[in-house]
Amino acid sequence: MIPTNLKKTTEWRFDDILFCIASDTGSSRVWFGSSDFNVYEFDTSQEKPERTAFTGDSHESYVTGIVRVGNTLISCGYDRRMVWWDIESKHSIRRVDAHDKWIRAIVASPDRTRVTTVADDMQCKVWEVATGNLLASFSDHQSMTPHHFPSMLYAVAASPDGKWISTGDRVGHVAIWDAMSFAKVGEIETPIMYTWDPRARRHSTGGIRSLAFSPDSQFLAVGGVGKIGNIDHLDGPARLEVFRLPGGERTLELEDNKKKGLIEQIVWSPDGKWILTAGGDNNGFVTVHDADSGVLAHQDGQDGHIHAMTHDQEFSNFHAASHQRITRWSMNS
Repeated sequence: MIPTNLKKTTEWRFDDILFCIASDTGSSRVWFGSSDFNVYEFDTSQEKPERTAFTGDSHESYVTGIVRVGNTLISCGYDRRMVWWDIESKHSIRRVDAHDKWIRAIVASPDRTRVTTVADDMQCKVWEVATGNLLASFSDHQSMTPHHFPSMLYAVAASPDGKWISTGDRVGHVAIWDAMSFAKVGEIETPIMYTWDPRARRHSTGGIRSLAFSPDSQFLAVGGVGKIGNIDHLDGPARLEVFRLPGGERTLELEDNKKKGLIEQIVWSPDGKWILTAGGDNNGFVTVHDADSGVLAHQDGQDGHIHAMTHDQEFSNFHAASHQRITRWSMNS
């Protein structure tokens, strides 16, 4: 069933910006990375929960990505480092100088033995979870935009069947990689997600901000923003495109002028029937579309740009990491 009711039920406010979030599907705990350079645990089942900072050899800048692999968290940040954390002791166990520029995102392989990172050095890197060893580094993304501004490599996704990795950059270029050989096996272009404005500020913006494979690994959803009118305020429609693999035939092209801004995260339902997107401009949005027709099933908003979301095992509760808050959303069919 496609959910028709998505409701914000709880909000916890903070002073910092929360960029990423992970959860334990068997409990009420979530973990998130912050603009204050820390990683925190937060138990949402408590009446008045207090967040607990992890200790040890931490980050020295914004924490922009986090994944959970068993009893370990792995985070990444603008300090170009990855940090491994023991969940029970809440202490760091390994730190790796991973990239030459800001790390934008991290994703775990389906078997949880590897993680993949992307950064503004335009490299995609694959790491062994158990050792922290680098297994591969590769790229198909240019360091400069067509208008001679620095590009960024924002997004990465791993297919549920373990076969593919996808990466997406500022100018709307998506590369698809074999997850074992790391050979490039395909590409997709979404140029409308890139905006260059020479009159206002003479710089570019937009780009692919999220990627997600369907549960059967047969489709790839690409999220970002359409053409931006006012680049200082993300004044462009939230944009979602879906492509059939391996050929790259586009099956959906959606723009939303009601809830504007970047699509920062895409979540497919377990049966592949609907797609949830989250993001925003100055404010945040959560939107649900029918995955086949693109019909809007439900939409809501909140104060504070949503950077990331995580969900429980039943897909009935979502937690969003946002500007100065965590919000809980409940979903009903």
